[in-house]
Amino acid sequence: MTPATIFILALLCPLAGTAIGIAFRSRLPAHHLSRDAIDVIKLATGLMATLVALILSLLISSANSYRITLEAESKQILTNIIQLDQYLQAYGPETREIRTQARRLIVSGVQARWPTENFAPSKPAPKASQHQLVDLQRGIAMLEPTDAAQKWFQSQALQITSSIYSLHRLMLKQEPEGTPLLMVFVLVFLTTFAIFGSFSLLVQPNLTVITALTMAALAIAGATLLVAELNSPFQGLLQIPSTAARAVLDALGH
Repeated sequence: MTPATIFILALLCPLAGTAIGIAFRSRLPAHHLSRDAIDVIKLATGLMATLVALILSLLISSANSYRITLEAESKQILTNIIQLDQYLQAYGPETREIRTQARRLIVSGVQARWPTENFAPSKPAPKASQHQLVDLQRGIAMLEPTDAAQKWFQSQALQITSSIYSLHRLMLKQEPEGTPLLMVFVLVFLTTFAIFGSFSLLVQPNLTVITALTMAALAIAGATLLVAELNSPFQGLLQIPSTAARAVLDALGH
């Protein structure tokens, strides 16, 4: 489910609840809206509103932490890539083919992260293979150093590729599952539907009331959109910029 769809549903649910509440208000018997009944409705509505506010605040905090963590790990991987290329270059001209292979691997990786952008304008980026990084490590391990300096650069390059692999696997494991998040959104949608329905039962509808409820619905929809966008850090309105990745690719091309 896209963030735009979530925003529309989050906006329509409270508005639909408001419309149904207005429609039922004129049809309810008077004793259903007695002072005692209104007090109970207010208590129940306050409880639901507190629940929605708590859920949304926790979702926003969790999504923001997730985005910050992924951004930091992504920057660390890019830093490791630059260091890897420098070590391979320092090793000697024997690593030219390995460096080219590493750049192809990096292009396919960043293209997968930012699918709407093009990181290989001259030709389509190759699809990432499951064993590409292992093949790169094998190529580095098969180098035959002739002195202590080359041996050190080789060992450091292997350590960096292992670090890149570990960070990549960690980023994949941290990606949120869509089903639990969707269930939370459904809970929020149904609860806001009931809350706004209750609001419209308690007051005679007029332009001021409808405007206030619409603004509140927009606020809830905006909060759910923020959660959805933060949980999609590599695409959407709040995506992590690809500037650093492009700078790394430019550096590897020289």
